[in-house]
Amino acid sequence: MKSNFLYHGINILKSIAFAFVLSVVLLLVVTLLLTFTPIKEEALPIFSTAIMIISIAAGSIYMAFKAEEKGWLNGGIVGILYFLILLLANYLFIKPFVLDIYTLAKFFVSLAAGVIGGMIGVNIK
Repeated sequence: MKSNFLYHGINILKSIAFAFVLSVVLLLVVTLLLTFTPIKEEALPIFSTAIMIISIAAGSIYMAFKAEEKGWLNGGIVGILYFLILLLANYLFIKPFVLDIYTLAKFFVSLAAGVIGGMIGVNIK
């Protein structure tokens, strides 16, 4: 088992990068669906939440697979960092930060997706 702090940090960054790349790919798919099918834009919040959950879970699975232990913790870290980066981007480019029930719900969904993904990833052998 590799317990080097730098190695672990690099894997966290790779996991988050993987999660965001997956998010972009899935957003492109949703964009095509909205453009070429009768799906209405009202479904966009559901799609964005599903994309966030899938991306965090996939990044957490990757991280936990690399870490080989404490999948729930490593996955939770990926979920929290993904959420914080998304929150920062939202604050910088879209709107000011507001701590409301919606933001808290997204935080806990991100954390749960990361923890579950991490538990799955650590058990893949």
